[in-house]
Amino acid sequence: MKREEIENILQQFKSSQIDLKEALERLKHFPYEEMGFAKIDSQRHLRKGFPEVIFCPGKTLEQISKITKRIKEIKGKIIATRATSEIYQTIKEIIPEVTYFKEAKIVAVKEEEKKVSSKYILVVSGGTADIPVAEEAAVIAELMGNKVERLYDVGVAGLHRLLDNSKKLLAANVLIVVAGMEGALPSVIGGLVDKPIIAVPTSIGYGASFKGLAPLLTMLNSCAPGLAVVNIDNGFGAGYMASLINQLNEVKE
Repeated sequence: MKREEIENILQQFKSSQIDLKEALERLKHFPYEEMGFAKIDSQRHLRKGFPEVIFCPGKTLEQISKITKRIKEIKGKIIATRATSEIYQTIKEIIPEVTYFKEAKIVAVKEEEKKVSSKYILVVSGGTADIPVAEEAAVIAELMGNKVERLYDVGVAGLHRLLDNSKKLLAANVLIVVAGMEGALPSVIGGLVDKPIIAVPTSIGYGASFKGLAPLLTMLNSCAPGLAVVNIDNGFGAGYMASLINQLNEVKE
């Protein structure tokens, strides 16, 4: 879309030839920002309600630096996942106000408390070793404007730990359940609650867990209804989906 086209749309809106809804519809498919090695989807927030995220693995510090500078120039939101402390320092030199969520490995600007939904998403982990993936899900959900509660290390090896927190489980609007090893925890919780569950298999476990394949298959084969599964270690995807569900329910009410 050329500058003249954008100006024409804005002029039509200004003169009431088109309404706000139509103007936004035309503008939401802006072209991406071409950088040669990357194409920044600068209008994703307009289309999706959440900005494009920088997935850091596989990118050089120079590439991440250039992408960050461009996002800053177009006044976009910076969110980087699977970021190391070195990547955090690189981004911080460009955008000093960023925060490093160390356990989640996320770099983002922590905005003022502004919750879109009054209901909460509960993030549950089977073990302590699953917390990094659980935190990725929790932080993404919080950045999307949700109230998030955490319940960690309540795996099936000690079910009393889970049952002691039954009130928190039942009160949640959406649950993200993160587990490695055999991955049974989402099925157990699925038999207790009447809310949607997003199961996240992790790569935590001994040899026969096959780096997350065993819990992934367990979760996919769950007999508990109301349970959906994301990819291995995909905390980001779980947090994003939980937010969509949580806020959709809020809008309906």
